[in-house]
Amino acid sequence: MTEVKKYRKVRIKKGPKGWGGPLIIEPKPGRDLIYSVTGGGIHPLAQHIANLTGGRPFDGFKSKADFSEIAVAVIDCGGTARIGVYPMKKVPTVDIYPTSPSGPLMRFITEEYFVSGVRPEDVELIDE
Repeated sequence: MTEVKKYRKVRIKKGPKGWGGPLIIEPKPGRDLIYSVTGGGIHPLAQHIANLTGGRPFDGFKSKADFSEIAVAVIDCGGTARIGVYPMKKVPTVDIYPTSPSGPLMRFITEEYFVSGVRPEDVELIDE
């Protein structure tokens, strides 16, 4: 018999000088990637979210995955590219930098899909 993986839900709030959120993240079968797009492997914040939720950490620079498989994208963008791409695709996005909406995709960067300035202590497990 195949064991069904149990995922847990977290609340991710903005950090100091951050913007947006809070985001509620709960991986599900087929949408359980904690997508780290920070360069240099899995970012410690992405690993922390994966540890709490049971999601799978995934290096978005080494491999690609479909947007539909991503539970949350962790980015380190202070500019205009990644900050808007994931929210535009309705992927919850966590920026480690305390950025606010800017650039050509800023209309997609909403509190519903984006939070910034996030540190590990800004991620809390939700008991249900």
